[in-house]
Amino acid sequence: MLVVDGTDPELVRGILDTDLMCMEARHKKNCSFWEKWGELGPAWGMIGTLIGLVNMLKDLSDMATIGPNMAVALLTTLYGSIIANWLCSPVAEKLKSNSAAETTLKELTIEGLLSIQAGENPRVIEEKLKSFLPPATRDNVSENDDAGGGEA
Repeated sequence: MLVVDGTDPELVRGILDTDLMCMEARHKKNCSFWEKWGELGPAWGMIGTLIGLVNMLKDLSDMATIGPNMAVALLTTLYGSIIANWLCSPVAEKLKSNSAAETTLKELTIEGLLSIQAGENPRVIEEKLKSFLPPATRDNVSENDDAGGGEA
């Protein structure tokens, strides 16, 4: 809407860059939450292990309690590892991947809008926007355009 309203290109870039920066900060905060829990999972597992070992050692005279207390000790280590490696770390990595993709899309949008506002040649805009893509994908985009019958 800013471009349609004829807003100064530098002001448009500033607003869109601020939006991009705030989005990245929000994403980073969410990733940090999951990364921190991924770091804490094994530590909490080890705390549970120590509690299980303390319970086991305080009652060594009763052989019936050694097995259950040892099981608690080992299970808490397993739970800590599961929390970190099967839950928190994969979620954090997925969030980072999604954030990177969304950031690239927003950067591409900003460049496209500003290029249109500047009145650049459509072929120049196309090449500028294709620079965001990996080389193999750029070739596929060109091939799809050619195969589409030449209409734009």
